[in-house]
Amino acid sequence: MTRVEQIIDHAEQQCKTNGARLTNKRKQVLSGLLKSEKALSAYELIDICKAESGETLPAMSIYRILEFLEKEQLVHKLNLANKYVACAHITCDHDHFVSQFLICGQCQKVREISISKTTIEELQLNVEKAGFHLMSPQLEMNCVCDACMASAA
Repeated sequence: MTRVEQIIDHAEQQCKTNGARLTNKRKQVLSGLLKSEKALSAYELIDICKAESGETLPAMSIYRILEFLEKEQLVHKLNLANKYVACAHITCDHDHFVSQFLICGQCQKVREISISKTTIEELQLNVEKAGFHLMSPQLEMNCVCDACMASAA
């Protein structure tokens, strides 16, 4: 069994525990995200699904599937790019910190890392002092990955 298949199996059990169902089309979309090192748009996922199954899923179906996967905490939406990535912690059984996404501006590779709760609390305090309210603690940072830095040198 491949790593992607193991993650899909774990995600399926997680959905069952939550009273939800990971259908074949949902598995197909999640699998596409798991296999990619970069964030994907709904339209890129349509192309991946067509290439793998020969079936063209309508954009609205992909968006509904992504909404379901996000609700089940299996994927994250990157708001700045309007793209999606598979959660790096699908198979973990422990509590997670707040996700931070490092996005390479050159190759679009995405890495999910965690930041501590105290860092988010400090950020929230600073936001409130500035007269704003934090709606989401998710951070997305524009970066350059090591591979792109090395190829630029």
